[in-house]
Amino acid sequence: MNRNSLWSLRLGFSNKQAAAIENLGIKKFLEDSFKSSFDKKVPSFLDDSPKSSEDLKELRKATKDADPEVKKKIQREGIQTNLAMKSWWIDKMRDDEFPLREKMTCFWQNHYVATYQKVKVNYWVYQHNQICRTHAFGNFRELTKDIVQSNAVVRYLDNTDNRKGKINENLSRELLELFTIGIGNYSEQDVQNGAKGLAGLGLGDSKAMYRKAFEDNDSITYFGKKGIFKVDEIVDIIFEQKNTPYYITRKILKWFIYDDPDEKLVTYYGDYFRKVDYEIKPLLVKIFTEEFDKNTAGSKIKNPIEYSLQLITELNIDVQNTNFLAFFLKQQNMDLFNQPNVKGWDGGRSWLTSQVYLQRNNLSYMLTNGKVLNQKILKDNSKMNSPKGKEQKVHLNWDKGDNKQIISQLSDRLLFDVDENAQKDFESVLKYDFDENAQNADQAVLRLFNTMIKLPEFQLI
Repeated sequence: MNRNSLWSLRLGFSNKQAAAIENLGIKKFLEDSFKSSFDKKVPSFLDDSPKSSEDLKELRKATKDADPEVKKKIQREGIQTNLAMKSWWIDKMRDDEFPLREKMTCFWQNHYVATYQKVKVNYWVYQHNQICRTHAFGNFRELTKDIVQSNAVVRYLDNTDNRKGKINENLSRELLELFTIGIGNYSEQDVQNGAKGLAGLGLGDSKAMYRKAFEDNDSITYFGKKGIFKVDEIVDIIFEQKNTPYYITRKILKWFIYDDPDEKLVTYYGDYFRKVDYEIKPLLVKIFTEEFDKNTAGSKIKNPIEYSLQLITELNIDVQNTNFLAFFLKQQNMDLFNQPNVKGWDGGRSWLTSQVYLQRNNLSYMLTNGKVLNQKILKDNSKMNSPKGKEQKVHLNWDKGDNKQIISQLSDRLLFDVDENAQKDFESVLKYDFDENAQNADQAVLRLFNTMIKLPEFQLI
């Protein structure tokens, strides 16, 4: 098994970075990943999306008395813009030279959930995504402050309804339970008093802002400290608590390496995270360089993005429109910008239900057979062999050799440990008399590839 291929997939979404990891070494590869830049220009598909609370008010006025067809049209346009945003993000994950930033962005986006379904404003969801991207390797404390003061999170967690005399605890509770310290490490009084400190934090233009008429400026007790605390002070106090680093360290280990991380590792890396004052970059360097040397392959089930982008890269498919991938991810319960609930995607075994596994095998069949996919075909697999369907070029890279050499080569790249039974199965597909120069050699190797990717082992990373 090729360790560089394993970590290319773990630190990105395919085998594309394996050579760079091998040539640079894991530490230098991480340094280059941290230095990677990204486009901060607002994409054109958001030109007509409301961008401030005033824009939203104007849109509401315009649609309040509009006829049903106009309202449906506006709703459709919002959904289409959201689909364009999903495809834009998938393209970034697929095309970036150093995709670790996008993988961390995806992690943070799923950690601080704020869905389009509830927020309803694409630009605010985009802002939320950009905050995650900007702070991907920054400081966890400062990232939390910026996220809590984003319009998307304030709206998603109902802090627009949180005001003095009418307290809403949603944001205060999730800030503790899901964003930072985890259940069992705070009291109900901390939730209630935190909500008072967040009262009046509502929608603003570039970010959320306090509104004096709705603020609660009474003194509160928060984790034993007394005073008048607002969002920044509240977050600072949370990060003074001894248990704060472990909840997020466990999630990072689960996202990259282990579906069930050892609690000793969680504590070990969590203690280090506190020591470096919640700086994300040194934590990632420590985790990845130390875990790189361990034999940890097969410890995590691939998420749908890893699975699908790995296939497309291996097959060298030139995808012009990734809308079908956005739909496939939704089928797989990994709908970008629309997690099922505030806890985000469950991950782990939820990525491999019988339905998910069937959908994956259908996708692999269609991709290896050069089908140009769309939502209709993915919805109704009976259409996948339609003679009217468009086809695209599929090319699998392989170095010439005999059948055993090619089996070894593909197994190495696809992260298989081949036992005696698997070897026999693979040799029954690519036989001993395989001729590397034959006209149908590419098709024969592709059949072997198709056999391998349908096995349960291919679902692991």
